[in-house]
Amino acid sequence: MKLQTVLTSATAALGLAFASLASAVDITGAGATFPFPIYAKWAEDYKKASGQNMNYQSIGSGAGIRQIQAKTVDFGASDAPLTVEQLDKDGLIQFPAIIGGVVPVVNIEGVAPGAMKLTGAVLADIYLGKIKTWNDAAITALNPTLKLPADPITVVRRSDGSGTTFLFVDYLSKVSPEWKTKVGVGNAVSWPEGVGGKGNEGVSAYVQRIKGSIGYVEYAYAKKNKMSHTQVRNRDGNFVQPDDETFKAAAANADWAKAPGMYLVLTDQPGQDSYPITGASFIMMHKAQANAEKALAVMKFFDYAFTNGDKAATELEYVPMPKNVTAMIRNVWKNEIKGPNGQAIWK
Repeated sequence: MKLQTVLTSATAALGLAFASLASAVDITGAGATFPFPIYAKWAEDYKKASGQNMNYQSIGSGAGIRQIQAKTVDFGASDAPLTVEQLDKDGLIQFPAIIGGVVPVVNIEGVAPGAMKLTGAVLADIYLGKIKTWNDAAITALNPTLKLPADPITVVRRSDGSGTTFLFVDYLSKVSPEWKTKVGVGNAVSWPEGVGGKGNEGVSAYVQRIKGSIGYVEYAYAKKNKMSHTQVRNRDGNFVQPDDETFKAAAANADWAKAPGMYLVLTDQPGQDSYPITGASFIMMHKAQANAEKALAVMKFFDYAFTNGDKAATELEYVPMPKNVTAMIRNVWKNEIKGPNGQAIWK
């Protein structure tokens, strides 16, 4: 009798396990490399909590937008937000998922992380090819205590369509009229100088290998790889270190409620502590969903991240979205994303 009870209980438990596996819906996303460290951490935690997989391809914002347009992934990710016109053209909605910062990184012997100071104008001139050596007067004037070599500067930039590039060149366009007219803004631009690396990973690898190089990456990559990031002078004239507090300061004036389609770019914001190359990373989904279960699984993943992921985000030097903004995002889900029957998927 006891054996029968044990077998019956075991069979029931096994049945529940298989039922749970059958109901699990794996989801796929692709795009920006900027948020990859935190998306990977959220996915790991979500798997432990729910048993469900979130598979994210860190392939660059441009590729992420193309994949969601083609409906080959459940969500796309980009650090360059789409305008309302672009969203409407493809039947998409977007929402910000995380805030972080893009940092210049250098490989100069004897220069410790955070020791070098740069301005936006000097950064623009380096990437324009006008400043060619590390002991140029424009750099040494900002760094009188650093021993800078006469070595040539090797510029490293992205080779792929990139939201990290968008944030970097958007900032340069705001502080350098010459950059704005000669190069401009975009996920991909016609670079005057440099060698190209794919993804934040590729740029990080090049800068680590090439002596005398400079690149730009999301701050989590710089920290993870123990790279020498620089301070950057902000709009108020202060040199600031990148971290979650200075990113938060830059985001303090963000008014998401007044941003059509939640389109907001956070570079060169006012504030004495604001880090000037701060930006949000965005998620794109289709309004009309053929598979309501998949769409709901995506929203459940980000709902989990917004509810439980703040600590992990802060540990990786990102800024979590404020609770009033995540409430707005859930309203967007409820009002805009519909299943095959035209009914709201998110209740």
